[in-house]
Amino acid sequence: MNNYPGTSKTDLNNGVKIITKQMPYVRSVTMGIWVNAGSRDETLAENGLSHLIEHLIFKGTEKRTAFQIAKAFDDIGGQTNAFTTMENTCFHAKVMDSHLETMVEVMSDIFLNSLFDEEEVLKERPVILQEIGMVEDSPDEYIHVLSGKHFWGDHPLGRSILGTRENILRFDAETIKHFFQRLYQPDRIIISASGNVDHQKFVNLIGPAFESIRKIDDFPERKTPAGNTNVNLKSRKLEQTHICIGINGLPTGHPLRYGFSLMSTLLGGNMSSRLFQDIREKRGLAYTVYSFVSTHVDGGMFGAYAAVDPVRAAETAHLLVDHIHHLKENRVQESELGGAKEYIKGNLLLSSESSENQMVRLAQNEMHFERQVPLQEVIEKIDAVTTDDIQDIADRLFSHSKTSLTVLGRIKGKSDYDNILNPLTNS
Repeated sequence: MNNYPGTSKTDLNNGVKIITKQMPYVRSVTMGIWVNAGSRDETLAENGLSHLIEHLIFKGTEKRTAFQIAKAFDDIGGQTNAFTTMENTCFHAKVMDSHLETMVEVMSDIFLNSLFDEEEVLKERPVILQEIGMVEDSPDEYIHVLSGKHFWGDHPLGRSILGTRENILRFDAETIKHFFQRLYQPDRIIISASGNVDHQKFVNLIGPAFESIRKIDDFPERKTPAGNTNVNLKSRKLEQTHICIGINGLPTGHPLRYGFSLMSTLLGGNMSSRLFQDIREKRGLAYTVYSFVSTHVDGGMFGAYAAVDPVRAAETAHLLVDHIHHLKENRVQESELGGAKEYIKGNLLLSSESSENQMVRLAQNEMHFERQVPLQEVIEKIDAVTTDDIQDIADRLFSHSKTSLTVLGRIKGKSDYDNILNPLTNS
């Protein structure tokens, strides 16, 4: 079934979806096996299992050892990897089109036949513990872990995708196998492929193996997050103090999502944005400063980040809040919005030339919208956003909003942060 030219979709009898996009002008094929399950679907005791499975799935099957899996891709000049998010897990690979069959066979094998051997679990534990330590040693990353924890609180979105040290040390092979069988359900699996690939050939190669997965009606119900208002100061001896503000945002499929993205772009999404020009270029306070959006199926976060000299941290935090509040109180100029539109459209169109990005887009469109959204439709939606829309979004998000401020580093003048969020929480 075609959604638009070049894109085809097949539904297997058990609910697995296979989607491809033909890109005949490239010599590569990228495929991803996606599961609509991630760290937010874990209980507190399970936190870290999704990410651990991402590692272990490459550690051996009945047919191949971990070395043989790695060598199978090296021998054809291919690339393979995986990633875990709050809501998805993806195992992906890229090869020359002449090696499609090998890629499909190996990826199917590791997804469907991984042993999750106890010996491999024991060997992978210290690797995950090192990864946790690496994040904690990287304050520009760790501040976002802390910010999520403080903003989302006890909700699963507030937990680290990596899990806790205690959980990692406790997980065994049986726990991992049970979790995999329970959450990796066929109706939550999407296989996407893009590049120089024929849809029916791809379905014939991968379909029979994946049609064997049996459905179990035991997927945990997702609870809608709420967000919290708080100020959290975490002292650590660092050269810079890291500041992160989190505010209730919009969910992934919200009708105002295009304006939401544009608002973030003009605030701190590029070098001509307000935060970059004021905090870095005009005042020289920070090397790194930006805004961001983090979206989920039932909620989201709008945020801003900066890393500065500890002596100027409170001042910078006030400036971040002031700039966000200014969006609510003052209409953006048409020219400024126009620049943000061209920036987003340019990035969107340039990324569409990559088979990897197209593979991701296929799966995400299916998960969030159950259809393939043409790029032209997205561009038209971006162009249709008005300054009134930006004003409406700012009013919606920045009035009596749930807002969290997290500061990591050397804290100078703790009382300077006491009322810092008032313009957003009381307006």
